[in-house]
Amino acid sequence: MTTLEGLRLLRRKDVEEQFGVPVRFLELAVTRGDGPPIVRLGRSVRYRVCDIQLWIEQRVEDQQNA
Repeated sequence: MTTLEGLRLLRRKDVEEQFGVPVRFLELAVTRGDGPPIVRLGRSVRYRVCDIQLWIEQRVEDQQNA
C-alpha cells in the first residue's frame, strides 16, 4: 500500500537533492522514455516519491552477476 508520503510530488531539483539523481539526467530520461514515471501538471513535471523509490529499486544489480 502506498502512503501519503509516497504520493508526495517532487520537482526535479527535489529529486536530485533527496535521491542524488541529477536534474539533467531526469530531463533527458523523459525524452528517451527510460526515466521514472512523471506527473504532468500543466507544463510542470513532478515525480511521486513512491515512483522514484521503485524506479531506483528496479535498477539495483547483484554484484555477483555484474
